Amino acid sequence: MVFIRTENLLLRPGWVDDAPALTEAFAREDVVMTLATAPWPYSVDDAVAYLGRDRSAHEADLLVFLRTPGAPRLIGGVGIADRNGQSEIGYWIVPSHWRRGYATEAARAVVAAARDSLRIDRLVSGHFTDNPASGAVLRKLGFAQTGEEQRDCRAAGVAKRCATFALELTPTLALAA
Repeated sequence: MVFIRTENLLLRPGWVDDAPALTEAFAREDVVMTLATAPWPYSVDDAVAYLGRDRSAHEADLLVFLRTPGAPRLIGGVGIADRNGQSEIGYWIVPSHWRRGYATEAARAVVAAARDSLRIDRLVSGHFTDNPASGAVLRKLGFAQTGEEQRDCRAAGVAKRCATFALELTPTLALAA
């Protein structure tokens, strides 16, 4: 089980107990329309099924919590999944926390884990072109755009234009003492 702490965030696997908070986050149409696989409308049953599913050994799927005094608050998700034999990173943040750098902070931590712990040498990603802020996050992380394709958006029920990206990872060299 992976827990990652950053300056502002706690990233951890989701548990079935997180279903109400996840349902509340995905009750926002502007959140689920940026994702390929989330249904709309999103129900507690959808959240329970998602959080309780078996994950492959190649998946790293974490919820993003804002580290606040008392209980951390769910503000998003970040993860790596297999997409056509490639490791793809994805992320989402609730609108009340957009434009604060949290997507970049969470994704940067997962990119580092992919490189240093999971020994992944290449990550791919994509974003629907009607969500350019996600592309800005990828560019901040060093991803380069590789093209465009059509991807299904389950919530919208249609295929949407998606910009595709890739990042070559090189191992971090430990400094000699």
